[in-house]
Amino acid sequence: QVHLVESGGGLVQAGDSLRLSCITSGRPLDNRAMGWFRQDPGKERDFVAAIRWSAGDTGGDTYYADSVKGRFTISGDRAKNTVYLQMNSLKPSDTSMYHCAMDTTGAYSGGSNWLVVDWWGQGTQVTVSS
Repeated sequence: QVHLVESGGGLVQAGDSLRLSCITSGRPLDNRAMGWFRQDPGKERDFVAAIRWSAGDTGGDTYYADSVKGRFTISGDRAKNTVYLQMNSLKPSDTSMYHCAMDTTGAYSGGSNWLVVDWWGQGTQVTVSS
């Protein structure tokens, strides 16, 4: 069993920064990608960012939703099964519950179209006031 635990959310003002962290308990068979989605009540989860590793790769390729490009930066440590999201120049529209995601089967091939997620975290709330 794998558990993803997010932290780092909070209440900030527009223009501020936050850094989200996601750590993993348990031992995933193979960490192929990790990333972040966000979800508002009653709505579907939206892709935010991801880092994907190829076989034997430790650096990873990164992908972002258009709405966060240039403001958010994802980074991760494949060996430690951790991922981070540095969020700068936050806007009220970034307010949401942010969930960590992990792909252990290789179903995710990159881009913003990540349809199959093997493991989800419970989320951390980010609220940006104007």
